[in-house]
Amino acid sequence: MKQAQISVIIPCVNSLADFRTCMAALQNQTGPQPEVIAVERLGPEFVSSVRSEFPEVHVLSVAADATIPHMRAVGIRSAGADAIGMIEDHVIVPQNWTERMLAELAAESDVVAGPVDNVATDTLIDWAAFLCEYSAVLPPLKDGPSDWLPGNNTVYRRDVLQQFDSVLDDGKWENHLHDRMRAEGVTLILRNDIVAGHKMHYTFGLYMAQRYLYSKSFAGARVRGEGLGKRFLMGCFAFALPPLVYVRVVRNILSKRQHVRQLLLSLPLLVPFSLSWGAGEIAGYWFGAGQSLSKVR
Repeated sequence: MKQAQISVIIPCVNSLADFRTCMAALQNQTGPQPEVIAVERLGPEFVSSVRSEFPEVHVLSVAADATIPHMRAVGIRSAGADAIGMIEDHVIVPQNWTERMLAELAAESDVVAGPVDNVATDTLIDWAAFLCEYSAVLPPLKDGPSDWLPGNNTVYRRDVLQQFDSVLDDGKWENHLHDRMRAEGVTLILRNDIVAGHKMHYTFGLYMAQRYLYSKSFAGARVRGEGLGKRFLMGCFAFALPPLVYVRVVRNILSKRQHVRQLLLSLPLLVPFSLSWGAGEIAGYWFGAGQSLSKVR
């Protein structure tokens, strides 16, 4: 078989239905078909279904408590192509995704990413959760070199990613990897026209829990190995986070001039979501990440 030009890593932590939708978009590419590597922690039934419905997919199983950063590292090290894409099992890439991403790498880019927009539009909770989480990565974004990149609509040149292999074992989110890359002179590129869809459905309780767990894992990783004094102070500062989060989300949406109606309707829900964000960071700074990262979906 001809070697694929791009490998796509998908940590599978949600449902088979989510994965089917994600795969439908990858199978419908106008450009080269990707090698798909599904790294799953959902169990034998999920594995059996994927192998039956998508025999071309490489399925790698990890422990039920494996973290998404760990799952990404497992997938990266199993990839066979010279370009390695990173998405999620509830992300829907555009039809020309592989074509555009490969064209950017061919034009000498090392790391390329695009914005993320909401396609889970059934309920107000879905909208509020998306706006709380992703207001900063909504299009339009500034095209060209960037200080940061989204982590779920991203493609790396394989030889560049291999230079940071040890960073993958730190078990942290993509911002940690991207910061290390920038420190070593790697240019991160944003392309505003490569927009992926985010289709994640929530209940109120599920998003409150997920926002808390993500924030706790993020804050705990930031202060890992730090002294009690610094951890205490950072936790105290995090009490100011909920209003800052709330204002930042509103400002981001208004500045982009889209989804304004959904924002206005979501304002009451953004209050508890912002409080959950702050509570998670306080807990992470004071008590560490614990097992929170392994529960993030």
